[in-house]
Amino acid sequence: MFKIVIFITLLSYLGCSDKKEYLDNNNTLTIYTYDSFASKWGPAPKIKDVFEKKHNCKVHFVGVSSSIGALRKIQLEGKNTKADILLGLDTATANIANKTGLFEAHGLKDKLDLPTAYEDENFTPYDYSYFAFVYDKNRTSNPPHSFEELANMPEDFKIVIQDPRSSTSGFGLLLWIKSIYKDKADEYWHKLSSHILTVTKGWSESYNLFLKGEADMALSYTTSPAYHMIQEKKNNIKATKFKEGHYLQIEVAAMLKSSTHKKLAKEFLSFLHSSEFAKIIPTTNWAYPVVKAPIPKEFETLIQPKKPLLIDSTKRESYINEWLKAIKR
Repeated sequence: MFKIVIFITLLSYLGCSDKKEYLDNNNTLTIYTYDSFASKWGPAPKIKDVFEKKHNCKVHFVGVSSSIGALRKIQLEGKNTKADILLGLDTATANIANKTGLFEAHGLKDKLDLPTAYEDENFTPYDYSYFAFVYDKNRTSNPPHSFEELANMPEDFKIVIQDPRSSTSGFGLLLWIKSIYKDKADEYWHKLSSHILTVTKGWSESYNLFLKGEADMALSYTTSPAYHMIQEKKNNIKATKFKEGHYLQIEVAAMLKSSTHKKLAKEFLSFLHSSEFAKIIPTTNWAYPVVKAPIPKEFETLIQPKKPLLIDSTKRESYINEWLKAIKR
């Protein structure tokens, strides 16, 4: 969700076990996810440690540049994929994965604590946050507080966003704007385009440009400032509250039909709803857990949207084509 340190794309190979039946690499639970989740700064190392001790197994996280990229990797590998679980898509992009027919029903009936009702027989939630534009109050004293204000900022006011074709957050911005402007979304994108410094493949590239001072704001999350407050003891990075509201992102995971370790995979999906997992997420993935659990006091100072914005995300290609035409005009 919130992948906050300066990342490089990497593959994270993790695993250790004491139980003989899992010592063979062919019996390791393999999870494809986005690179920041799998990195040593992300949730993966702590999740690995807790889950392996609890289930006497090995866990191997494979980091890809984005969760959509992880899905594409699975599709390209086909029957030869070693993935047991795909983790990191969101509710707006899970329907793409479901159409592939590669994923199996999870069968979970856990009680979840989410801002909205959610049901998917294959993909189950593990964290959530809201999209927001972040800024540095030391550089920007008067940030925009609506999409209209953003589009009407001075010409030299620049933002960085992510590509909706490769990034869940990039597609989330399309849905956010579409939920507000509806059939006039293309007009708004055309108006906003002069303020877009660049469109990056993934979230980390955009956020790094923002942190370096190359852009005034970056598309990120309402929970992004928590990292700076907790890890850096700084209070200068803020998320600006938009009067139109904020779009909700729920991240999800699912088991592949081709998995040869389905019992362990189901145990991992259930683990995503445990108190142990909930304790890890807020200060590693910088998001809210999907079950009731204590969270750091710094989260109490963050933007709290009253009502999550959500729309039908199945028209993905149509929304992307609309966006491409609008920003290239």
